Amino acid sequence: MSDRQFIKKLYKSKKGRKINLRNPKTFSEKQNWLKLYDRRPEYAIMSDKYRAKKYIAERIGEKYIVPLIGVWDNADDIDFSLLPEQFVLKCNHNSDVIICTDKSKLNEKETKEKLNSQLKDDYYLHKREWPYKDIPRKIICEPYLKNSNGEQILDYNIFCFNGVPKFIKVGTKNDDGSLRKDFYDLEWNYLDLSTGDKAGNIFPKPECLGEMIDIAKKLSKDIPHLRVDFLYCENKLYSGELTFFSAGGFMKFQPEEWDEIMGSWLELPKKRRR
Repeated sequence: MSDRQFIKKLYKSKKGRKINLRNPKTFSEKQNWLKLYDRRPEYAIMSDKYRAKKYIAERIGEKYIVPLIGVWDNADDIDFSLLPEQFVLKCNHNSDVIICTDKSKLNEKETKEKLNSQLKDDYYLHKREWPYKDIPRKIICEPYLKNSNGEQILDYNIFCFNGVPKFIKVGTKNDDGSLRKDFYDLEWNYLDLSTGDKAGNIFPKPECLGEMIDIAKKLSKDIPHLRVDFLYCENKLYSGELTFFSAGGFMKFQPEEWDEIMGSWLELPKKRRR
């Protein structure tokens, strides 16, 4: 099945209506249009959790990059004795993460099996996010980030449109690991917007807000839509990931009018295929 046919069927299934690819209006429609017609080669590099480190460092500096402990083509090559007591393992082409907070309790055989299984996962096929199709698959290891005071590390996602940040999503975790999401404008006013569970918390305005916004502008310049993700830990800001298709291009909005509002911000380029 072609990407276009697949997207049309999946959109109808998830959104309950046909997608308008000839004259897209909503954010969801335009996101899926971009999958088909805005295919710049650098998007695959930016979506690669390994190669994106160098890409980001060259533009804003290495101090914003989560350090790399190791990289492997196969999980069987990992020597756990060389890793710190706490760390994070993940593949560079999907969204799964293995967090180790106590290496003495880690089942190495099971961990390797999980990672090798993830390496085989063609993440592109799930929602036809084409940049993942061209990523040379690897396993990377990063430090386990934590605050010394025990406070949860917040995940800040800035939604940008042609280099213009518009709003910020703050992600927090429940005890079971599921995510809750709250939204703010650039002045840190709480927005009546939900894409699922809301924490309902009014988080204090982060001291690094201006710095995050400036970085997001630089990284999203001349790109129709880019979500720039940040982590703030021990008074240090890290640029985590660059995301082109939030929820794979199928975000569910409450109220629904946000789909149209965000769609009005997204200016589509000329069709670009490879």
